[in-house]
Amino acid sequence: VAGELDQCSAQGIRRELDRLIEDPSVRKLILDLGDMSFMDSSGIGVILGRYRALRLRGGTVAVKNMNPQVEKIFRLSGMNQLIQVL
Repeated sequence: VAGELDQCSAQGIRRELDRLIEDPSVRKLILDLGDMSFMDSSGIGVILGRYRALRLRGGTVAVKNMNPQVEKIFRLSGMNQLIQVL
């Protein structure tokens, strides 16, 4: 995920991630956030939605390479309790 994950970009990223996980054999999604500069509540919703979809079939979501600002949002939202940080 690159750039900003906010209200403007969330729908497109959601569609792209949904295409990746529509294959029922996909059980783990790892999001590399190294090139993501900003995330708001829309971004949280995108990640949580993919987490829920994969969890229903026994899968998981993980994130890696968060910058300090994104990591703070991730932690303050409590997402770090649901989604593994690599």
